[in-house]
Amino acid sequence: MKLSAPLYALKRKARLLSRSDHIPLHEALDRLARLEGLASWSLLAAKAAATSPAEKLFAHLAPGDLVLLGARPGQGKTLMSLELAVQAMKAGSPGVFFTLEYTERDMLDRFRDIGVAREAFAGLFAFDNSDAISADYIVRQLVDAPRGTLVVVDYLQLLDQRRENPDLMVQVRALRAFARDRGLIFVFISQIDRAYDPAKKPCPDLGDVRLPNPLDLSLFSKTCFLNNGEVRFAEAS
Repeated sequence: MKLSAPLYALKRKARLLSRSDHIPLHEALDRLARLEGLASWSLLAAKAAATSPAEKLFAHLAPGDLVLLGARPGQGKTLMSLELAVQAMKAGSPGVFFTLEYTERDMLDRFRDIGVAREAFAGLFAFDNSDAISADYIVRQLVDAPRGTLVVVDYLQLLDQRRENPDLMVQVRALRAFARDRGLIFVFISQIDRAYDPAKKPCPDLGDVRLPNPLDLSLFSKTCFLNNGEVRFAEAS
């Protein structure tokens, strides 16, 4: 199914429509879905998810992987990471979302955005937005996580925001060792430097990752960068 714009762009358009026409967001979403030839937003999101880049990317992931998922704000990286968690849960593995950015209500909204009912994965999805999130905290929370669990960390640069936390390099190395030892998949959402210019380069790459503190990016086994509906996936050489 070919949409007139990426899913995240349609969602943003619906929010603007909701405000301008003073209608509920769900009504604005359904209105846009009908313009795309489908009866409702849930149908549109479900059809888009069936052929989504997340499904293709997930097929390349293996226990022990560390994935760097980068994009500028508003390009759909949170939705992509959540879709990866959904793919894991469809395969019977847990999905865990650690975030310092979102509330649980926000996460429910993100599930709706991708046309998925969170309750469909009762017992498989866990959400954690503790202020204490760090590599040590994540390891403690996942001590009993089964092999194949997909873990989203939102976002990479916030791990060492607190002075009492170890350096970012130390934390990522610790999580890499933990992922390999336990057979978990980690997806780190990453910020992109503001100097990135899409007019010069259609999609960001490792050179555009915002790093306020040193980090060896070769610690990541796979990368995925998004911009304006384009998805570029690569495996470490």
